[in-house]
Amino acid sequence: MSQVPHITLNNGVTMPQLGFGVWQVPDAEATAAVTTALEAGYRSIDTAALYANEAGTGKALAASGLPREELFVTTKVWNNDQGYDRTLRAFDTSLAKLGLDHVDLYLIHWPQPARGTYTDTWRALEKIAADGRARAIGVSNFHASHLERLFAEGTVVPAVNQIELHPQLPQAALRALHAEHGIATEAWSPLGQGKGLLDDPVIGAIARRLERTPAQVVLRWHLQLGNVVIPKSVTPSRIRENLDVFGFELSAEDMAALAALDDGTRHGPDPDTFG
Repeated sequence: MSQVPHITLNNGVTMPQLGFGVWQVPDAEATAAVTTALEAGYRSIDTAALYANEAGTGKALAASGLPREELFVTTKVWNNDQGYDRTLRAFDTSLAKLGLDHVDLYLIHWPQPARGTYTDTWRALEKIAADGRARAIGVSNFHASHLERLFAEGTVVPAVNQIELHPQLPQAALRALHAEHGIATEAWSPLGQGKGLLDDPVIGAIARRLERTPAQVVLRWHLQLGNVVIPKSVTPSRIRENLDVFGFELSAEDMAALAALDDGTRHGPDPDTFG
């Protein structure tokens, strides 16, 4: 069994705090990568319609031999499929590709506020949840203003908001709003992008002192903040390394040093304008 701790979402569903992401993993490689992750001990797998690897991910899940109740599978509706009816059809397509009869978490991938369709999309997610085909529903890349509109117009509070989050972009105000409403914060791009963040001398010094890698230090920072985190890799040794973050702790001084790296760096698009 996996050693990964679980968090309890606002509807009572439990979710592993550390999962495996497959962004930018080609479908032909996804089966091997997810198989390696499951063998290493991951039980939460995060994909999306956009990633075009739901089929490869599903093959690995089916071949794993693991009981369905031990797995936590997330996918997301892409921007072109937003709107009530289109979202319902897109969900059916994702389920078929994954080879599942339900997912554990279904997310709106981006808010696209200029199009104004995310509230209709959210109604579709509420129906999917009510029908028992998604155990929990949530959003991704939503700013506070987008969440506030869902609070006002929806009937279900999102269980999760998956956002770009790393020491250079810790999203403190948004995390506080999440905590106020019982929304779990899930970090994508948790290690930044490229070598920039992991080459930071502050992180390097902590890693050397703890005899850990810089990536392990950053992932531990996320876990101690209470974030759900989904690092991705196709390298077996890195996949295993990213899971080996439960045998040490960062001190309050370490946490403060990482917090001081906040410079507002955003690697992905701005959710207010993207799409």
